[in-house]
Amino acid sequence: MSLKIFKRTKDYAYKKLGSAQKSKRKYRRATGRHNKMRQKWNGRPPMVEIGYKRECSGRFLLNEKMPVMVYNVVDLEKIGKDQIGLIGKIGNKNKYEIAKAAKAKNMELANLNINKFIKIMERKISKEKKA
Repeated sequence: MSLKIFKRTKDYAYKKLGSAQKSKRKYRRATGRHNKMRQKWNGRPPMVEIGYKRECSGRFLLNEKMPVMVYNVVDLEKIGKDQIGLIGKIGNKNKYEIAKAAKAKNMELANLNINKFIKIMERKISKEKKA
């Protein structure tokens, strides 16, 4: 699936909106009562909305492993050989438990450097005990 490039409303009309400078190309949602882009007229650029999400991000496809969301230690045990763990939106306490379990089982997590995170959390815990 090709990656959609979302453009700002009338970015072609003004240089300051990024038609010339790549660094200034920034998507802003189309607003306004009579805005043709917001009304989804034919020939207008697409807006960000549900349905454009890709199945897998490119960095996971390089590993040839399917990402599986992990929210707790039980989810970590369900990961198979051709899958990779992807930690969800959770707190540090739960993430620390998952990281320790993953290190014990020699598993890898896509969006977490396990050794570095455990080291940081252990420092934080020891500071709290001293105080």
